[in-house]
Amino acid sequence: MKSAVTQASVKDFVAKIPNETRRADANALLGLFEEITGWQPRMWGPTIIGFGVRHYTYESGRSGEICATGFSPRAASVVFYPGNPADREALLARLGKHKTSKGCIYVNKLADIDMAVLKKFLKAGLAATRKEWTVTAD
Repeated sequence: MKSAVTQASVKDFVAKIPNETRRADANALLGLFEEITGWQPRMWGPTIIGFGVRHYTYESGRSGEICATGFSPRAASVVFYPGNPADREALLARLGKHKTSKGCIYVNKLADIDMAVLKKFLKAGLAATRKEWTVTAD
């Protein structure tokens, strides 16, 4: 995820999502992520809605900042950037219909997944991120 925080309005971004289901899902996710993190959403790049800031420095010396957790309501699916909890595989097995990549989870719509499992995943992912990296509200 290579993005920087912007001054763009999250509310305006969500309001412009053309797909009605995707827009409704994004609004539901805003509430869920705010509840879990206690942080306000910010736009990271043109399409990622992020919460908090993860400050990182790799062994190579490369350092930077990205959102601590977040999601992107894209045309094809909603993409989650949830962190990497120790029980990732067990949670994914109970999540419902999804696809994954190294650090992302892709779902077509929230109705396809178990929201209680998503909530547990997001909380555990954020906790794991906090253990490994410096995480701040801004």
